[in-house]
Amino acid sequence: MVRVSLLTLGLPAILALGAAAVADVIVLRDGQTITAPVLQQSSERVVVDLGYDVLSIPRRDVREIKPEGEATTAPSQVQTTDNLYSTADLPPQSVKQLSERFGEGVVLVASPAGMGSGFFITAQGHLITNFHVIEGERKLAVTVFRRTGDEFKRQKFEDVDIVATNSFLDLALLKVNLPPDYTPVITYLAAADDLRDGDPVFAIGNPLGLVRSVSEGIVSRRNRAEQGLVYIQTTAQINPGNSGGPLFDNRGEVVGVTNMKLQGGEGLGFAIPVRYVVDFLRNREAFAYNSESSEAGYRYLQPPPRQKPEAPPFLKPEEPVDSSGRES
Repeated sequence: MVRVSLLTLGLPAILALGAAAVADVIVLRDGQTITAPVLQQSSERVVVDLGYDVLSIPRRDVREIKPEGEATTAPSQVQTTDNLYSTADLPPQSVKQLSERFGEGVVLVASPAGMGSGFFITAQGHLITNFHVIEGERKLAVTVFRRTGDEFKRQKFEDVDIVATNSFLDLALLKVNLPPDYTPVITYLAAADDLRDGDPVFAIGNPLGLVRSVSEGIVSRRNRAEQGLVYIQTTAQINPGNSGGPLFDNRGEVVGVTNMKLQGGEGLGFAIPVRYVVDFLRNREAFAYNSESSEAGYRYLQPPPRQKPEAPPFLKPEEPVDSSGRES
């Protein structure tokens, strides 16, 4: 909810300012717009003339200011970086609209040990998931849900490469080698780190194998500290299988990667902030997958327990022998 306040000015002052003012369109963070002349701008607030009242809008709630007549519903401007992710200027929409648009970009990541979620960030098949989803594994499969008309069709890909991993941040970058006839729906990372307590968010993932589940909530705490890192705490329901899936804001931008919840409580989910994801992607060469490291994806089985507690015969001490050559 955007909070605004009214300033009381004398009527002559309003008329004098408004007479020469040109109307502007103020786009708020929640997507609402106000069409009125801007009287004053500062780093703290934007003051607009409503005719008989003056409205003071906190600057942090203003997304942009445009001249009247310029289209406010222009097509989303997508910016692709050199670091395998893209951003976009997206308008606020309902969870239903956004899940329909980006739901196909969320996948099921499976290994012999279990399953989790992930989301595409490039049309070439790069996707983000949690490190703990693939930890100790090298044989991975990714299931996508392709829209065909009004239906979704499952398609499983088993040619999956591990590109980079960071166990401390609990992030992994995978690449699915896709067929030529399939271009995935990609998700966009939030360009601005302006998430606040109370902002609406929603998650898409595969909790407990219930694929393509959507859960809605708010940001309970934007910067909950835990073991040297900061996490987004959210009331959006997070369960095993959600791990590695995206946490979206009300514009459909990925603001975090869901990765854990507190056991024994409800509505206590957590996500890795997108700024950590951006840093991981920018420095992916430093975290490049190494097949010889302890985190390479090889699972070493423990040896079976010994069946007999006594020492094996070849380790038993020899009997002492006397000077005559006879055993004592």
